[in-house]
Amino acid sequence: MMNEHQDDVLAADGHPPTPQEARPVSPGRDEPENPLPVLAGLTALVRLRKLYPAGHPVVDQSLEALQEALNGHLGRAEHLRIDIIRGDAHVEGYPFRIESQENQRPIRELREMEVHSLHFSRGVSKEELSSVAGILSEMGERGVAPGPLAEELARRGVERVNLGKLVQLDTRWGRYDWPDAPDGISDPDYLESLSRAEDAFSPLVEGKPMDVTAVRDLLQLLTSKVVQSSAALSQILAVKHYENHTYCHSVNVAVLSLVIGRRTGLDDASLSDLAEAALLHDVGKIRIPIEVLKKPGALSRRERQLIERHPKYGAEVLITVPGLAPLTPTVALEHHREVAGGGYPDLEGNQVPHMMSQLVAVADTYEALTGARSYREPALPEEACLILARMAGQKLNPAIVKAFVSTISFFPLGTVVRTNRGEIGVVIETVCDEPLHPLISLVRVSPDGDPPLTRIDTSRRTTSGDYERHVVETLLPVDLDVGEHFVPSDDDDQSLRRVG
Repeated sequence: MMNEHQDDVLAADGHPPTPQEARPVSPGRDEPENPLPVLAGLTALVRLRKLYPAGHPVVDQSLEALQEALNGHLGRAEHLRIDIIRGDAHVEGYPFRIESQENQRPIRELREMEVHSLHFSRGVSKEELSSVAGILSEMGERGVAPGPLAEELARRGVERVNLGKLVQLDTRWGRYDWPDAPDGISDPDYLESLSRAEDAFSPLVEGKPMDVTAVRDLLQLLTSKVVQSSAALSQILAVKHYENHTYCHSVNVAVLSLVIGRRTGLDDASLSDLAEAALLHDVGKIRIPIEVLKKPGALSRRERQLIERHPKYGAEVLITVPGLAPLTPTVALEHHREVAGGGYPDLEGNQVPHMMSQLVAVADTYEALTGARSYREPALPEEACLILARMAGQKLNPAIVKAFVSTISFFPLGTVVRTNRGEIGVVIETVCDEPLHPLISLVRVSPDGDPPLTRIDTSRRTTSGDYERHVVETLLPVDLDVGEHFVPSDDDDQSLRRVG
């Protein structure tokens, strides 16, 4: 949440603080101006507009500073484009690495508003900049504007500023090297499912008919083995540092959908149909140009429109495939529709998506949030759960979100955590009535001399009734194979309480 105190907004002379110089990633060539004064000036102006009306002297001072920063760029070029990708600012594709926490503040605030790309044209006026700041100051959490940004900008007469949001792409289609492929997968069935998924989707990429037999074999593997495996679930539920191919993303969404379907009490036939629909929900992306799917910067209006066509393309592909469940094309069409009737594509009557589409949408959103993207770091599991909760009601079905979050817990299998005793462990079981106190497998024994137990039940209490331990934070699993903690070992503490 942005700090709205005036002392944080203005420097001593009444101007927004000037950031230290950002460090160019590749110095030595014709480098553009440092973008941080523009970003800091805009976010300072947004904070001021939360406190003061347009025309107030401190707002005017901030506008002067922002326009001065913009003139440094627009005096050299007709346009200025700044993209925020993985915490760094890119000017016309040229990256500036942001190293200090102080300089990260405007980046963080813009990302909180889901503004990832800013376009300014020469001649932009103070009135336009003031209107932009006004729009952003009215935005709620997670980028909820008073109306669609493009419409709001046009309605307020803003012609020389455009704000963009980078579409969260799930995928890279096609057969080529995958340098950021997941490693450390200890579950052979999950590994096999990824290979089978690639084989099943490849005919579509090559313009050939779908191999329904290959899809059926893959679904059998997912429903009978992968969804039963703690090691596989840990790989899917925890933070992922690789950017998914579509087949990997689709396998993960299918497994997560099965988890939700079981929790909500679907019968075996419905679970089978659900797994198929979830596995094939994104096949429409085979018709999207690979350069658009892989683009790390902001999408143009045309590119965004292309991306938003993939649900219709998917339904068109699937409706021609004999032998699929009747709802599979429907889920492909509706998985980006919102429960309140918005989303895309636009459908006649603005109808609410089918319940199965709503279920896949929750799994799809969680899997996308916890996976790395070219423009942002992955969300931690508990962060993803909180985002799902904020989306419930307007975009996602609240009952399905509740069922999913209550099933996986705030510390799902495979999450790396630290206890209040300094112990680092991997969550290997969750306790139904103790969601904040999972069973963990130790990675490092605490420094206070506790016995070197392999596994610890954090829900244990002392004789006085207090918890012996608390999980205090989630950690990124850097250089750690979480899957090996799900392999049974001879020194397991058999006295630990095992609750599924």
